[in-house]
Amino acid sequence: MPVKTAYSTKETSAAVAELKHQCGALDPRVVLCFASTKYGPADLSRELKNAFPNACVAGCSTAGEIVSGQMLTGSVVAMFLDSDVIEDACCAEVRNLRGGNGVRDAFHELESHFGAPLSNMDIEKYVGLVLMDGMSAAEERLMEEIGDRTDLFFVGGSAGDDLKFERTWVLADGQAHTDAAVLVLLKVRKGFDFIKTQSFVTTGKTLVAAEVDRPSRRVAGFNGKSALEAYAEAVGVPSDKAADEFMRHPLGLMVDGQPFVRSPQRVQGDALAFYCQIVDGAELELLSSTDIVADTRSALEAKKAELGEISGIIDFDCILRTLELRAEQRTSEYGAIFGDVPVIGFSTYGEAYLGHLNQTSTMLILR
Repeated sequence: MPVKTAYSTKETSAAVAELKHQCGALDPRVVLCFASTKYGPADLSRELKNAFPNACVAGCSTAGEIVSGQMLTGSVVAMFLDSDVIEDACCAEVRNLRGGNGVRDAFHELESHFGAPLSNMDIEKYVGLVLMDGMSAAEERLMEEIGDRTDLFFVGGSAGDDLKFERTWVLADGQAHTDAAVLVLLKVRKGFDFIKTQSFVTTGKTLVAAEVDRPSRRVAGFNGKSALEAYAEAVGVPSDKAADEFMRHPLGLMVDGQPFVRSPQRVQGDALAFYCQIVDGAELELLSSTDIVADTRSALEAKKAELGEISGIIDFDCILRTLELRAEQRTSEYGAIFGDVPVIGFSTYGEAYLGHLNQTSTMLILR
């Protein structure tokens, strides 16, 4: 089997030993690892690299873990990809994510490994993963710079910290860093595809953003009113009840009829702060939630029908979706959707798919 998954809830050294045992005789070219913050990031990254010295090893901290058939907490999950799936791979760190020029340096490292500029690489053979510090509020700038430098597709998510919202970590080849991102570039042997799924429909109500502070992700107004008043009016609740509707009724930037979700985070006076940036003058539609389990199952079944055999899936699933599933006691039902395919993933603090978005599951499908 060219793709294997594994997980452990043991302490760091024992967990890495258990992961290596579950890997068996497979000689992985890539090891992806997503872990609860109960694991010291530096120790985990170092021990994983020592256990798999010939592999590209990358990962991050989480707010919940996903592995074939299960949604977990307090665990470490891993995926092992061998040369039947991945022809070549390299990971590079973007340091000083909030203020530096780390993308240029990371791209230089990737280009040195592959011997070609990323701007010239075949978009049918190469695909990128991006793991970002989920407390940086710098994901938009990172994704914009990646998009400015290459047409290669990067999909991924923002690291979590078990809902402490204090400090998140990315891991790369024995190192662990905060205020950083990891880019993993894969040369895929048999092809790849994507799933982007979110469980919302539009209500047909439009909110036009004004008085936007992009760096703080704060919106002061919609439709000539305060953001709080306009949002509450659109949802149909008093202003003091608006925050209760955030998860069920986020906003969506509509692209070809599909929402790119912008989720409200909190009320700030009469303004609203969001989990990702909104630009001044953006036309956003009020969304209404549907069934996460049914929608995800439908999206995966459609992709299976389209592609046939799938070797593995890497799932970047928003923590807001996870919280909804936990509240409804449906995490086992969600995990079971992926019971017959090698899958790992994690509950993110934001997702990467042609930019930064929320309340979405973005998946890399490996053929």
